[in-house]
Amino acid sequence: MKVAVIGAGAVGQLTASFLVESGMSVSLVARKREQVDELTTNKLTRLNVDGTKTVQKIVSTTNLTALPPQDLIVIAVKYVHLQKLYKQLASLSNEIPLLFMQNGLAHFEEALNLPQKNIAFCSVSFGAQLLDRTTVQHRGIGPCKVAIERGDQHAFLQLLQLQNPLFPIETVDNAEQMLFEKAIFNSLINPLTCVLQVKNGELVTNTQAYLLMKNIYQELTVAFEGIERTIFFEDVVDLCRKTAGNTSSMLADRMQGRKSEIETIVGAILNKAWTNGHNLPTLRTLYHQVLAIEESGEQS
Repeated sequence: MKVAVIGAGAVGQLTASFLVESGMSVSLVARKREQVDELTTNKLTRLNVDGTKTVQKIVSTTNLTALPPQDLIVIAVKYVHLQKLYKQLASLSNEIPLLFMQNGLAHFEEALNLPQKNIAFCSVSFGAQLLDRTTVQHRGIGPCKVAIERGDQHAFLQLLQLQNPLFPIETVDNAEQMLFEKAIFNSLINPLTCVLQVKNGELVTNTQAYLLMKNIYQELTVAFEGIERTIFFEDVVDLCRKTAGNTSSMLADRMQGRKSEIETIVGAILNKAWTNGHNLPTLRTLYHQVLAIEESGEQS
């Protein structure tokens, strides 16, 4: 199976590494020529959760359209880079299945405007951190939930049949609900870690951070009726404990002086709540704090 993974960040590199390990022929599409050159020279290194190291030779390029026809394209870039990609994806064969791995909700309807017959969405809960341009650290095992929104399961069968306990894949029925629930988890954790500049675990061990997170959860359960039956607060606490040493993507963006996914994750949740007549004051305050930090250009 020939797979192109677009996006050579932490999620893209970790995903590509495990797909190569499964025997697939994987091409990694990066934005910068320097990264492609380094991947060609140094190969792709995955630091495993048990402390071992996996080094793999991988084809890398900056030019998606120069690749031969693929059996699957995995889109693992952040939302901010998706707009430039849509035109390229639309020019590809309608027969090539697409799998989107973005956080948030904003890309859901946009992706479905593409002409491809088979489109799926993925929500990841593994921990991954890019240490340099060719090295990714697997920080925590968590499922890749895949929901097929258009087309049939057969187009994604080889991916769905992967059986690697370090990279578990689960199928989910409702893509939009899956993305919404992931955005809820992210809204509870990411902006707090970014503003407070703490790792995930401190949201549980720090009394005031814990109270803030619980307050946001209570706001969300009022705004979205029934959410407390699918997402328990203890699940959020458990995720913080399991990923205690993780630096959230939003905090990592602050540390690197990059724009975060605050709009596509928290902004989308705030807009959805507003249509239900709810303001979510605690979450909205954090949202504006993150935007203010980004506007000031402050780094930690």
